[in-house]
Formats: sequence, C-alpha cells, structure tokens
Amino acid sequence: MLRFAVLLSVVACALAGTIPDGMVPQLDGRIVGGYETTIEAHPYQVSLQRSGSHFCGGSIYSHDIVITAAHCLQSIEAKDLKVRVGSTYWRSGGSVHSVRTFRNHEGYNARTMVNDIAIIRLESDLSLRSTIREIRIADSNPREGATAVVSGWGTTESGGSTIPDHLLAVDLKIVDVDRCRSDEFGYGSKIKDTMICAYAAHKDACQGDSGGPLVSGDRLVGVVSWGYGCADDRYPGVYADVAHFHSWIEDTARDL
Repeated sequence: MLRFAVLLSVVACALAGTIPDGMVPQLDGRIVGGYETTIEAHPYQVSLQRSGSHFCGGSIYSHDIVITAAHCLQSIEAKDLKVRVGSTYWRSGGSVHSVRTFRNHEGYNARTMVNDIAIIRLESDLSLRSTIREIRIADSNPREGATAVVSGWGTTESGGSTIPDHLLAVDLKIVDVDRCRSDEFGYGSKIKDTMICAYAAHKDACQGDSGGPLVSGDRLVGVVSWGYGCADDRYPGVYADVAHFHSWIEDTARDL
C-alpha cells in the first residue's frame, strides 16, 4: 500500500533527524471515518498556514495565544507563519493573523516525540465571537473510554497533497497511557507519559491534522502528534497530553 511506503520514508526522515516541515513521523493520511463539520461546532480550531497553504492545525487558548504541536514549527520563522481563525474553510473566511513569536517545548524530541507541544503568540488580538472562541485546557485526563472529537483539514488520501477545503471531524474514545502501551496495541514503550491516545475502529486523525485539537468534555485534552499508519486497529492516534502540560501552557502563554 502507498500508505506503507510513505510510512517508511517518514520514519527514515525521523531517524535522520530531518522531519519534513508540518509532517509527523510515522503518520500519513487524513481524518478517516469522519464527517464534515463547521467552525461553529469547533470555534477554537485554527489553520496554521505558510505561503498561503494550510499545513497544521491549532487551538485558541486566549485572545492572542494558540496551542499547537512542536513538530509543526520546525524550520520555520514567525514572520513566515499565518493563522486563519473563525472559518469552516482554510482557504477563505474568518480572519488571518500574523505571528509575533512562538515557543516549542524546551524538551521536545523529534525522535521520540516527547513534549510535542508549542505556544504561538499572535501579532493582533482576536475578536471573540460565535466562530472564534477560546477552549479551556484539561487539568486532568478524561477516563478510559471517554468520548472525544478531533478536527482538522488533513489530506484526503494517503501521501496525498490535496486537502479538503471544508473542516472535518471524527469521534473517538480515549485510550489511557497504560492501555495504549500494553500488548493490546503495537506501540509498547514508545508511548511516554507526555502522551495520550484516542481510538475508534476505522477512524483516526493524521498528517495535516497535526497540532489540532482533541477535545473531551469541552476541554482540550490532546494535541494531534503522531501514530503508525492511519486508522490501523493496532495503532491508536497519539496526542500530546494537555493535562500533563497544563502548567507549562499557562506559564509560557504568560511569559512569551
């Protein structure tokens, strides 16, 4: 399968320490088994853009702060980054904001994907309304099996370059860290305490959705990070664990 070929090429890049911009290791594809949604249903969702193209997602934390994944911001400067908010469509609508600065987690490791989280400060304040809203961050993890939703504009075919204009979402279940690294799945010790997993049969979020929100109980509980393949029954999607980073997010948003 093409997906397997892409998997091998991205793993090779990760091992060489040269992860392609906006791409996660071992992860290709799109939101799988999902549905079209609207920004009104996910008003915290943003599109990170470079040279007029979407490449990662993110979540609105405050009037000028966005949370995303550290791997999205490798080999990029703040002046080259734009953030579209308030639109169901990444190409149009809402408003587009320049970025003043950003900070990746100091402990981010591109090989292991630990600490895959980053904070962006926008150049201008957001005008909060029904299509542009902050989301509260989790201070504890949802229970095993809790319902969750992930949204984004991922590519529509494995290894493809065409992404949907329309925002997509998929409903998943939380998989706690101990279960995610158990023999039930294939990750083993690759799942670290800075991560949380989510899974549903034949459903997933993948490349292009990177940095975007995993939401449960109206709280941001995860940031799309990595995974093996796409919607593979042996490999749930892996997310940065927002509850783990709660204090880091608060401190960094204040000091950045």
